[in-house]
Amino acid sequence: MADDQLTIADLVGNTFDISSAEVSDLLEDAPLVARLPVQMSSKGDTHKYVKVTQSPVVGFRAENAGRDFDHSVSELVTVTLKLIDYSWRVDKGNADVWLKGPQDLIATEGKRHLAAALFHLEKQIISGTGADSGGFAGLADDAGLNAVADTMVVDGGGTGSDTTSVYALRVGEEDVSLVMRGDVPMSLGETTVIDALDGSNKHYPAYYTPACTWAGLQIGSAYSAGRIANCETTGSSNIITDDKIFDLISKFPAGRKPNLLVMNRTSQELLRGGRTATNATGAPAPIPEFVGGIPILVTDAITDTEAAIS
Repeated sequence: MADDQLTIADLVGNTFDISSAEVSDLLEDAPLVARLPVQMSSKGDTHKYVKVTQSPVVGFRAENAGRDFDHSVSELVTVTLKLIDYSWRVDKGNADVWLKGPQDLIATEGKRHLAAALFHLEKQIISGTGADSGGFAGLADDAGLNAVADTMVVDGGGTGSDTTSVYALRVGEEDVSLVMRGDVPMSLGETTVIDALDGSNKHYPAYYTPACTWAGLQIGSAYSAGRIANCETTGSSNIITDDKIFDLISKFPAGRKPNLLVMNRTSQELLRGGRTATNATGAPAPIPEFVGGIPILVTDAITDTEAAIS
């Protein structure tokens, strides 16, 4: 797409007689990004770590009788980081007529760019290349989470294109974490005045704010994440239920249970409705916050229009 720059018509807050509160119609909260730990990449735009895939064979033996030695087996895992760019610029002439000063406009627009970048990052964590083909691999791309036959997948039963997913994550530096390059993971660079060019290669001064970050997702082991896929968003038979969530939790090792359930608002409400139908009093159930003691995190980054996986 072509550059879409701020214009005078976009400066709707350029007046002193409005509230300082900022109200938004956008769904750009990024609670999962805020919840995940962040570790620096092991080397630039790649992050490598060793995963143990097989334990050595050990056993009892009789006195004065030997046994065969064995060894553990490990593999090298590489996470490829991708560059997310949220740089921006504004015509210096437009910014300078901002009544609160150009610094206020730059700060406001910078905050909005950062919020948009965080939500784009959240969508990438969930949907991976299905959200942005130029981004890093996410949960939906993982080879252990993208088919109903996978060990860590529970089939919700839906078959159409109006399905959604619920994820169970073991969040931690050795399990599911964000990987970024640099000491300051996400930030805005110093704003400077540059000689910008328009579509006809003619010059004009602009305030330019650089902002870009290398990011990737580590899913530490085969038991770091699980998924309930193909959950329908309407009806009653193939929707998310407590039973399906407990089925997914049972797939995690006894000593490495998930510590976070991630779903969208639709799944949370369908889960609540199912609890209303089965509780002792028949009274409306409260909004679910936990399942089996595991907290629920709700994000708008999970859609209701996923294609069912097979």
